Amino acid sequence: MKIVKTVKYKITSHNSIFEDTLSVYRNSVQYIVKVVNDEWDILESKTSKERLTLVEKLIHKTKKNPYPKYDDFDYKFHKFPSYFRRSAINEATGIVSSYRSNLINWKEEKEVAVEEEQNFTKNPPRLGHNHYSFPVFYKKNMFNKLDDNSALIKIFQNNDWIWLKIDYKGSNNLDLDLYKEQNPTLVRNGKKYYLHIPYEAKVGLKTTKLKDRVVVSVDLGITNSAVCSAIKSDGTVIGRVFINQPIEKDRMNAAVGRLSKINKLSGIGRKPNYWRRINNYQTQIVQDTVNQIIKFAEKYQADVIVFEYLSKMKVPKGFYGAKKLSYKLQFWAKRKIQNKTIEKAHSLGIRASFINPRNTSKLAFDGTGEVKRNAKKDLCTFTTRKTYHADLNASYNIGARYFIREYLKTLSEKKELLIQAKVPELATRTKCTLASLISLHKEVAQTE
Repeated sequence: MKIVKTVKYKITSHNSIFEDTLSVYRNSVQYIVKVVNDEWDILESKTSKERLTLVEKLIHKTKKNPYPKYDDFDYKFHKFPSYFRRSAINEATGIVSSYRSNLINWKEEKEVAVEEEQNFTKNPPRLGHNHYSFPVFYKKNMFNKLDDNSALIKIFQNNDWIWLKIDYKGSNNLDLDLYKEQNPTLVRNGKKYYLHIPYEAKVGLKTTKLKDRVVVSVDLGITNSAVCSAIKSDGTVIGRVFINQPIEKDRMNAAVGRLSKINKLSGIGRKPNYWRRINNYQTQIVQDTVNQIIKFAEKYQADVIVFEYLSKMKVPKGFYGAKKLSYKLQFWAKRKIQNKTIEKAHSLGIRASFINPRNTSKLAFDGTGEVKRNAKKDLCTFTTRKTYHADLNASYNIGARYFIREYLKTLSEKKELLIQAKVPELATRTKCTLASLISLHKEVAQTE
């Protein structure tokens, strides 16, 4: 499996000198977008390589191609580097391809609405004129690395393309020995310029046998950021951890409160300084949660990290405390946590999996039935009057459902029906708990 990490290096030696290069590149993309859109009937059926060749013949003059159809490109972009030109062509074809597919989807939606005699108010997609793209500097032709903190790059200055030495700095704590450096991209963020250099490596994911497998089940919550449990294939829980960031959450809530007061006084507006602080707190919460999940998985040598498949949650009508819940859901970065955890897990060879979240918190892990949650929703009471942490209970059931699914895949239909007769809840996956996994493991062990 290919793993790509992108490292951000700040350019310390120069700033405004790159503005002309960025402007020329964006203008070339804008020009080529019009060409590709006009010639889309010819390009649509071609592969990406064939599109690159055809568009280059349409705009660039050579000995074998002395009369290109759009002959003013070489005049407008004199001495434009060939690798920049090809990068701009790939960028433009991607933009037009996306626009055309969105246009087809819009037309299909409109036809369905007309057939069903419904009002269709959705505006058609537009092909934008300004595209805020950034140039890729291909090695040897546009970028020559001198050492770890300096390089030569080709830029546009004084109506000519020249080589310029730049100095940059980044993090030195990254372990990139097994990664291969790819072509950098020049990126502007505010008034500063950066080199975004991707690093690529091939990583093999773990292929541990099911009976020896250890999973980390993660229950993402609103009160606690995450609750994790390490579970073996026989249902043994060998570790658990509660992850939360009370300080960051308290500060973020205070920042949101200040923003709310300002909006009441001055009206709703952009307020970038307030939102930057709120977003920084949220980013810190996400990063810390991901790091602790990965640290916990490494501690117990996990083979798989299991999440719930969480779609968009809607606040039920007539729900007491709906306003407070909708506020919490607004800043619940569940998808960011899952995506970042999967990226880091794959780089370590750990797999990721998702299960159906239905009834994971509703059912007791010991198989005694439904639980009752308290007012804060952090504790639950079983039918046996035992009190347990609600998120920890859910994390047990999440890990159990993963193993139940994997076990049932290995069984023949006949064996599966025999085991279902003894463990009836296996017939409906959303009713399975940790107790179901323990019962299933015993039955599988007896049949072997």
